[in-house]
Amino acid sequence: MLHSSKPNPDDRYVRGQRALAEIDGAAGQAVIDALADIAPDFARYVLEFPFGDIYSRPGLDLRSREIATIAALAALGNAAPQLKVHIRAGLNVGLTQAEIVEILIQMAVYAGFPAAPNGLFAAREVFASKPA
Repeated sequence: MLHSSKPNPDDRYVRGQRALAEIDGAAGQAVIDALADIAPDFARYVLEFPFGDIYSRPGLDLRSREIATIAALAALGNAAPQLKVHIRAGLNVGLTQAEIVEILIQMAVYAGFPAAPNGLFAAREVFASKPA
């Protein structure tokens, strides 16, 4: 008989904390802290699921994951705060400003207008606030 060991839920949390710190640094922790005020369970879910489970998977590097995330958030068209966080994260994991601009221009084809220029405006704000 096969015995499957039950995963320790704290492993997801710890993986999530590590991934969030690597990707978003202090900005990511600020989001978690802000959520913990109103919905501590949801703050934990954010650490465990997106960062502990998904971002920690093998198969794509963090750079590739941020390309996909920036594109998806820009395409949604209603997630400017999250888009800005992930544009910063993209810079943190090695994307250049020029690459981020290209990702957002690409959205004009698949997400249309105004998704592309709105994404570019969000990027401009992030780039302007990023230390040189």
